[in-house]
Amino acid sequence: MANTTVYQAFRDTAQQWGDKPFVCTLPETAEIYGIEAGELTYGQALERIDALRAGYAAAGYGHGHRVGILLENRPVFFLHWFALNSLGVSIVPINPDLRAAELEYLIGHSEMIMAIALPSRHQDLVEAAQRAGQPFAIMADGDVPPMVERAASRSCDIPDENSECALLYTSGTTGRPKGCMLANQYFHYAGEWYRDIGGLVSLEHGKERMLTPLPLFHMNAMACSTMAMIKTGGCLISLDRFHPRSWWDSVRDSGATVVHYLGVMPAILMKAAASEKDREHSVRFGFGAGVDRGLHPIFEERFGFPLLEAWAMTETGAGASIIANHEPRHIGTSCFGKEMPVVEVLLRKDDGEPAQAGENGELLVRSAGDNPRYGFFSGYWKDPAATDEAWEGGWFHTGDIVCRDEEGYLHFVDRKKNVIRRSGENIAAVEVENIMQQHPLVRSIAVAAVPDAIRGDEVMALVVPHNPIETQEQREQAAQEIVQWGLTQLAYFKVPGYVLFVDALPLTSTNKIQRGELKTVALAALENPACVNTNHLKKRQEA
Repeated sequence: MANTTVYQAFRDTAQQWGDKPFVCTLPETAEIYGIEAGELTYGQALERIDALRAGYAAAGYGHGHRVGILLENRPVFFLHWFALNSLGVSIVPINPDLRAAELEYLIGHSEMIMAIALPSRHQDLVEAAQRAGQPFAIMADGDVPPMVERAASRSCDIPDENSECALLYTSGTTGRPKGCMLANQYFHYAGEWYRDIGGLVSLEHGKERMLTPLPLFHMNAMACSTMAMIKTGGCLISLDRFHPRSWWDSVRDSGATVVHYLGVMPAILMKAAASEKDREHSVRFGFGAGVDRGLHPIFEERFGFPLLEAWAMTETGAGASIIANHEPRHIGTSCFGKEMPVVEVLLRKDDGEPAQAGENGELLVRSAGDNPRYGFFSGYWKDPAATDEAWEGGWFHTGDIVCRDEEGYLHFVDRKKNVIRRSGENIAAVEVENIMQQHPLVRSIAVAAVPDAIRGDEVMALVVPHNPIETQEQREQAAQEIVQWGLTQLAYFKVPGYVLFVDALPLTSTNKIQRGELKTVALAALENPACVNTNHLKKRQEA
């Protein structure tokens, strides 16, 4: 059988490296999840995957079905994913922070027929499916899969590299989140790209131990980390999340040789007092994005390993990933390296002309060669118009503003798209506005990013109330009521951290929000004593 699916890639590695550890669960993560700590070898994992595969096949799951997975970063996520993938079933990873409105949309839009989820979330998912009008079954890890009621649309076709492996949702800039269809080939190439890029990114076969606190419902952990380890016979150490106080203990105790990071992490780690143990670890490099340029050189000097800044999107996958994996890395700037020969880059100004060295332009990318979409997503589910728009002119339009210096290095400048980036999460302003608009106190609302020293961005909401709100006490009460309600509808990180009640929003002549003016107003609002800080309410919600 050819190595065309993710399952087959894992099977081939298990046959070669059967006794090597595939995943490691540290005691802290195990205690939080209520599971056993320790390691699972490739051989052991394959046995469990094949057992799950038989159960799913007996229940009728097949090529063309979609199944949701809400298991957080537990090792069983991989087992169910690969078992389903072997049958041609595409998975829809579900962010556990999603709430009522988001789950209803996700289930209905994806048309998933079943979900494997934590028991504490079963009721939420079932109720969301009912509101969406989507036929839906649910199970927990360890349950017998429920029988399928309708046959798979491609049951007669053998899954191959072009078959959909996963449907990942990203922030939509003009409305609801978009479902990115990701084929098996997307995942294969992500692992091969990571394995082969070289320079400061050197992976030794059968020896690497990669630690990541990033969620498996994002492409970084799901495609880059997981597939890089499968392609090299390495061990993935997946934390439940980033814990600053125990981070270095986790790094040391796990024997991690590579760590993945978000830009917020170095800023938090640098707050701890210096210690003689700061360099007592086995890490050779960190892979991530968004580190504060001022902290970048200081962090590397203190902890003794490079933080390699990279750029990619769910849509681009490794087809246009760019990373500063060679010296000079221009540490202390926003440089993320140069593109490799397999990637083509064009920076285009607002007037449509190519940007010259030192000029800002939107980053347009494609794969070099005969297939400009090689390694990219297959398209947006149910939205071919958006797919065509993103690929206008044969280039993928990223929405990121970038500048190339005289030496050819690329530097991130800003986001052209109306997206707020908070602690590594992309938040579509329009989605937040559309949901929050439904609160009875809100006549109209606009949200924008404001700077946050730790998280990068925070969400600021300008709200025009239905009725005048005159006193600060009334403002605080109304803001808390709106935000508390928002937490039942949206993931906590999307809900406004600041609320300012205003008489009117900055609008164009056609009554659309003036996004440029909004950013200016939102920034000034931070200094307004009438602005209500609601950050203390933004905590992960339990089921």
